[in-house]
Amino acid sequence: MKLSHFQFNLPKELLAEFPAENRDESRLMVIDRQKQTIEHKMFKDVINYFDDGDVLILNNTKVFPARLYGNKEKTGARIEVFLLRELNSEQRLWDVLVDPARKIRIGNKLYFGDDDSLVAEVIDNTTSRGRTLRFLYDGSYEEFRNKLTELGETPIPKYINREVTAEDAERYQTIYAKEEGAVAAPTAGLHFSKHLLKKLEIKGVNFAEVTLHVGLGTFNPVEVEDLSKHKMDSEELIIKQEACDIVNTAKANKKRICAVGTTSMRAIESSVSSQNTLNPYEGWTNKFIFPPHDFSIANCMITNFHTPKSTLLMMISAFCGHDLMKRAYEEAIKEEYKFYSYGDAMLIL
Repeated sequence: MKLSHFQFNLPKELLAEFPAENRDESRLMVIDRQKQTIEHKMFKDVINYFDDGDVLILNNTKVFPARLYGNKEKTGARIEVFLLRELNSEQRLWDVLVDPARKIRIGNKLYFGDDDSLVAEVIDNTTSRGRTLRFLYDGSYEEFRNKLTELGETPIPKYINREVTAEDAERYQTIYAKEEGAVAAPTAGLHFSKHLLKKLEIKGVNFAEVTLHVGLGTFNPVEVEDLSKHKMDSEELIIKQEACDIVNTAKANKKRICAVGTTSMRAIESSVSSQNTLNPYEGWTNKFIFPPHDFSIANCMITNFHTPKSTLLMMISAFCGHDLMKRAYEEAIKEEYKFYSYGDAMLIL
């Protein structure tokens, strides 16, 4: 398949600017691959598709407040700094994106906070917008991280054209987020409320948690027509033995195993044994899933509606079947489903 197969016209008004009032009250499109059917439900109806012994695989990464605003020394120009990943905790080195980038050169200093209590020096250029910063801060590492949290804001996606609200800090985070390290939320998980998770648990559904720290690369549109030439950014991945045991037991018992989100799916597909079971993993993954692809672990997935030419859309095509996915997306646009991070969801059986 080529890049052009993943182009479609998405009306701007279908990009969700705000989340649904209650997490589990967004809309849910249910796609049955065997029957080739499409149904329209509410997200809380998801409980009707799972039974005792089935498994939901959740990505428990936690978004940190990655967007900072600083001022350049001498000129005082306002600069946005987006923290991508920590390179060295002792030296306080970070991989970041800066905007506007043309003004930021090696040796420049940036000042953060009303009292300039945090300073960063640019020590390298990595890409056109990418820089390596060394933060200078009088205090322990813990105090430094607290300062970043205090000065940073929730990194809601750029397409959301409004100021960040206090509500975003809570809503752009899954209920089960635990391990800090993502710069974007694993958005399929945003639809689960505490109440819905409890009801699933009472029904006998098991949860297997994995950790994939979502980077910005996930959202980079593909720019090469030949998909096999696209390079994914690496993201940190941890799968513990406990999660493997839960998943592999369900697999042996022929239960429904549902990856909640493209990040959970990418996580488990990155660590499959020769017997097609899930293996523990600790490291990095740059796995890019596009058609054709044989999925080894999950037989069901929950996902949001994705933007054209995104790697996320390509994974859905591989899992759902391209023609059925196209039909579903045409129907979603016709029925005015909301797309992207704060949008509605899709359950693919």
